[in-house]
Amino acid sequence: MKMSIRAFATIALALAAFSQSAFAVVYPLPAANSRLIGQNFEITVPQDSKLPLEAFAAQYQMGLSNMLEANPNVDVYLPAAGTKMTIPQQLILPDAPREGIVINSAEMRLYYYPKGSKTVVVLPIGIGELGKDTPVNWTTTVQRKKDGPTWTPTKQMHADYAARGETIPAVFPAGPDNPMGLYALYIGRLYAIHGTNANFGIGLRVSHGCVRLRADDIKWLFQHVPVGTRVQFIDQPVKATVEPDGSRYVEVHNPLSTTEEQFNSREIVPINLTASVTKLLSDASVDQSLVNSSIQARSGMPTKVTAGAPNAQSIPVAVAENDMATPKEEPLTPVNAPLQAQANVAADAQPAAAPVTNENTVQPAQ
Repeated sequence: MKMSIRAFATIALALAAFSQSAFAVVYPLPAANSRLIGQNFEITVPQDSKLPLEAFAAQYQMGLSNMLEANPNVDVYLPAAGTKMTIPQQLILPDAPREGIVINSAEMRLYYYPKGSKTVVVLPIGIGELGKDTPVNWTTTVQRKKDGPTWTPTKQMHADYAARGETIPAVFPAGPDNPMGLYALYIGRLYAIHGTNANFGIGLRVSHGCVRLRADDIKWLFQHVPVGTRVQFIDQPVKATVEPDGSRYVEVHNPLSTTEEQFNSREIVPINLTASVTKLLSDASVDQSLVNSSIQARSGMPTKVTAGAPNAQSIPVAVAENDMATPKEEPLTPVNAPLQAQANVAADAQPAAAPVTNENTVQPAQ
């Protein structure tokens, strides 16, 4: 395939209503009895590349955890020249209503279903640190939007920084240096979906509970999501679907650690299948060895588990090397940014980033 990923996303996936956005990845919605969308791609790291994995994640609208799950042996700091990397853009829609915004913390993705468009917009996100977790099992709405939010750290945040021998301003004014970025959507009373002034942290646990997006993505959401939009928070590390032709697929992400012991352990976090997923995967047509392999691999990509399936995972479409297929030759992550990401705990990687919370009129949950 000689078409770049951006060209493919624009021509094959995006509808005219979203053609003004070069950043959002827009998929046409499948039929009501189908949840499988998209196509995986494969790129080759250029011979002269000196960019971190974050640069490739940003280029292809992925979070760092998504890239690490799909490419567990790739160096997060400097992917080796000539390395082939899978871009996991094939997905199973979450088990949730196709309405408003759905935030799946386990896969660190935000799904937005614009009314009347028959599309879904999928964006990578950063979420709350362990102990300052982004909510789950919660449905609310966008209460208001703010162009140019300010940020007032709480007393506890000042104390946390002081304990490390650091200080932070009493108030961060609106502008490019604000950790909340340039736009914010306030949800409920305690949390926000907002931007960031850092180029890393998407696909990581970095905030004080809020949902963080790259600058262009939050701008897109700010311009398109109306106040009053439904917002649902879920935690679904395992998604499964039975497609119209009878094929069954499972998509497994590494679950988020829930304790310090899990977070610091080299052992993988156990996976507990929900009743609905268990029922779908217990069908006689399913090859249980494929299910077990998927649970072990945790690739974050849909795997066909129907018995006799010729390819457990779809073969990614190769993207030809050209200027649009690879990131620009400039660092998208600060050179001194301490990315503490590891392939076997991709979803739990935590850089030492400035905490991000809500505007001074809305304090975060402690």
